Amino acid sequence: MRNSALRAAVLVALLGAPARAWAADEPTLLRVFLKDGTSLVSFGEPARVGDRVVFSMPTTATPNPPLHLINLSADRVDWDRTNRYAATARAAHYVRNQAENDYAALSNEIAQALNDVTLTNDPAKRLAIAENARKRLSEWPADHFNYRVVEIRQMLAMLDEAIADLRAATGTPGRFDLSFAAFADPQVIVEPLLPPPTPREAIENVLTAARVVDNPAERVSLLSTVIATVDGEKASLAADWVATTRTDVESALKVEAGIDRSYKLLTTRIVALANQRARLADVRGLERLEQYVHQRDQVLGGRRPDSVTALLAVIEEKLDAARRLQLARDRWAMRAPVLQQYQAAIRLPMDLFAQIVAPLDAIKSLAGSSPVALSTLERTCERIMQLASAVAPPEEVAAGHALLISAVQLGRNAARIRREAAMAGDMARAWDASSAAAGALMLGAKARSDIQSQVLPPRLP
Repeated sequence: MRNSALRAAVLVALLGAPARAWAADEPTLLRVFLKDGTSLVSFGEPARVGDRVVFSMPTTATPNPPLHLINLSADRVDWDRTNRYAATARAAHYVRNQAENDYAALSNEIAQALNDVTLTNDPAKRLAIAENARKRLSEWPADHFNYRVVEIRQMLAMLDEAIADLRAATGTPGRFDLSFAAFADPQVIVEPLLPPPTPREAIENVLTAARVVDNPAERVSLLSTVIATVDGEKASLAADWVATTRTDVESALKVEAGIDRSYKLLTTRIVALANQRARLADVRGLERLEQYVHQRDQVLGGRRPDSVTALLAVIEEKLDAARRLQLARDRWAMRAPVLQQYQAAIRLPMDLFAQIVAPLDAIKSLAGSSPVALSTLERTCERIMQLASAVAPPEEVAAGHALLISAVQLGRNAARIRREAAMAGDMARAWDASSAAAGALMLGAKARSDIQSQVLPPRLP
């Protein structure tokens, strides 16, 4: 037991190293490495969302830099280097800011366990406490970036000897459990940390981002940021580098503006042509437009994939409309003899309905209706009913035909109710007649529109 107490004292001495003061937690500058070997500074952890990676990039080398949100294709990123660098940076950040505090907490925990061993009389309990302390100590480095792993390895060796003594004291000095004894450093490929970017490197970092982002608006925003940063920090930068960089960026912005104009002109012209050809049901013409857009995009260097995708979607929509219109025209051509026969048969009822619009409007407006006007309205409605009822409408115009009959019935009722209102001097009934007349006019207009849309060749709105 004397040897065990001595080992415990040594362990306490090793664990009791004073904790140093640590700096306030600050965001870590990480790196997103690209497959071409370059890297972008990330202010904090990048986020991978589907096939994209998003992170905040400082645009200057100042202590509290303005940040620009970067959205890249994940395929551009060298994830092995990026992940290794993040692990190294997290470890360095942990060692710099938190490790000593955690190590001090571990020291107190293990020291308390060893103190409990010395104060416990039950050999089995002493052994259990020592084994639990040993397990806690062996697992700690893996969860704390292998901080102080050499000291912990020494302490584990001493604990192993103490545990062997305690096992002997319990009368069960069997072979030590290898799950407690085994301890090895993890195999880690360390990515060396890079220093914080200088003012010039921060600007060049923004230029690299502008080169690799695939969104034109984001590229222009990054290039504009470079201009503003160069102008704001030119006093601390080499004059020749400032002049060259500013000239190059201005040229790049002009190129982007020119590309935007080319694609906007292409979009405007193609959309107009697509609308025209869709109205003509020109399916082949729309298919040729798709091919032309692909060819023109290649000539322009494929610089606006989102614009081209949106333009092709418009053409595809118009192509679908043209195909549907052509199908409707084909059907109409097959049904044209029947529809033309109906059109001839319904022409007189429709013309007669046009004659009752003015009398119905007078009833609707309560503008006054003479006995002759009301009688003429009723007789005309009866005539329309007889003629329309004698016509068998094709299925295409059945709904419109039914609306016409309903409109005529409402018109006849409006004339009758208006006569009753005039005879009784009843204003309420006059308003009822007004409502009936309004309904007749509305249904009549809808019937005319529906019938004409079916008897005439189909067209797009």
